[in-house]
Amino acid sequence: MNASFSRDHAERIDRALEGLLPADELAAFHAEVIRDADLRAAYVERAWLHGALRAERDLLPSLLEKSDAAPAPVARWPWLASFGVAATAAAAAAVLTFVWLDFRRAAPTPTLAAASPVATLVQADNTKWAGSTLPTLPQSALGPGMFSLIEGIATVRFASGAVVTLEAPTKLEIVSALRCRLLEGSLTADVPESAHGFTVDTADLRVVDLGTRFGITASATGNTHVFVFTGEVEVDDGGRGPARRVTAGRSFHGDSASTAPSAEPNRAEPPRMIDGWTSVTTAEGRGRDSFVRRGYPEPMGAQPLLMVKHSDLERSRNNERRAILTFDLAELHGAEISEAQIVLDPEPSGMGFAINAAPEARFAIYGVKPGVADGWRENTVAWETLPACDDAGVIAGQTARLAEFTLARGGSGEPVTIRGAGLAAFARSCRGGLATFLIVRETGETDQTGLVHAFASKEHPTARPPTLRVR
Repeated sequence: MNASFSRDHAERIDRALEGLLPADELAAFHAEVIRDADLRAAYVERAWLHGALRAERDLLPSLLEKSDAAPAPVARWPWLASFGVAATAAAAAAVLTFVWLDFRRAAPTPTLAAASPVATLVQADNTKWAGSTLPTLPQSALGPGMFSLIEGIATVRFASGAVVTLEAPTKLEIVSALRCRLLEGSLTADVPESAHGFTVDTADLRVVDLGTRFGITASATGNTHVFVFTGEVEVDDGGRGPARRVTAGRSFHGDSASTAPSAEPNRAEPPRMIDGWTSVTTAEGRGRDSFVRRGYPEPMGAQPLLMVKHSDLERSRNNERRAILTFDLAELHGAEISEAQIVLDPEPSGMGFAINAAPEARFAIYGVKPGVADGWRENTVAWETLPACDDAGVIAGQTARLAEFTLARGGSGEPVTIRGAGLAAFARSCRGGLATFLIVRETGETDQTGLVHAFASKEHPTARPPTLRVR
């Protein structure tokens, strides 16, 4: 790699690794890294260096004192002299490089983190990242640091042999070859005998492998769900109870987080009209939303999530879920409706694992004929009383299939906009009254631990409620 190449790219690599590049410039730089083999090699090497320096940050003060007596780093890289005062950031990076090389020569027994990475990012499928302190290119060596995956699925192989798969959206901190911390999101772990004792910490639990394959979902405040596929794990809830073992086919729920919606949801009302579109949510007027689950008589209308699932397994029949939305269109009485859309905010359900789900899930939106569902109530609706449905599915004579949409495994969580000519025709038929829709998932699961999909309800404290937009 020539000096000109280094001058052009060293500073940009450092700025990218430190999170100092604007989003558009970072995206352009990542594209350039993928195209250019030399730049890619330099990026991976420098990313490893950054990770190793972070791992040894406690030793750096003494190493910097030692470097005062060492030859000036400019002697090693003559091209730095041409930068002058304007190249402070690049010079600082070169000093750290010199200190690191000096440390490698002087240290008689380097630690694992200093001598080698603690993990490798072995696979990244349709991924997008935000706020990560670790390199995100496949085959990158990883020291301790943070991953923030906002879209897709990524697999990390720890130096101990443990393999952890992340499902977006997930934040994971790599601590060592035998430990990581799940800040929020979902992961599955395959742990061989060589990694016996591999540990995953969450806000409310510590999960220690005893030779197994297991999955964990967690929120930032806890509410951790552990499911053991094979083998067993030991779960410690921080002294609130004795440590316990969870064996294959069983699960454990932490309880430090409350799932009750806040009394005052922290969300702004959606705009009434923008660019000719009028928005109506389930939180307005006589609007309402809920979901139902087979075999569970308790009403779900006060929940912050609308959960939807379909399974092809007989033993998972009671995991079936459907959602219902009602919009009050009284304000649209007499309006001419030419187009209509439904906007939903996907949210993590905390139930099931995308790695065991179908690569893509297809959903259908059904309109319930006016008058059929006007009287349903959030505080009473259940599987057996859901309007226009029986145990087998929606009732054809009382509904019309209006649109469909799909969600990819490990999707981004960005709002989903559902379009279709049938939506506008149905909205026209309900002007001045109530428009009720059913959401069902048509893609079935073939694994007991497949994913439950969820969307924000009107009780969600931060996300927008289901929204019907008409023009």
